[in-house]
Amino acid sequence: MLYTERIKALRSDHDLNQTQVARAIHVAQTTYSDYEKGKVRIPVECLIQLAKFYDVDMNYITGVSDTLRPFPKPPVSL
Repeated sequence: MLYTERIKALRSDHDLNQTQVARAIHVAQTTYSDYEKGKVRIPVECLIQLAKFYDVDMNYITGVSDTLRPFPKPPVSL
């Protein structure tokens, strides 16, 4: 799966619109739309922000892996 399909699917799975995601990664909605359409390559900085925003591995977004989170988060100790 291409990264364009992955970011669109992640957005849809989270019931978000392009404007909401664009604001979260600090780009214009039109720029984010171009990312989803594959008109413009996503800068690495934006990939990092998307991975953090969706709490997924960058390898998943880029299509290197089909695993959302390769390493489980450790339990929080109080």
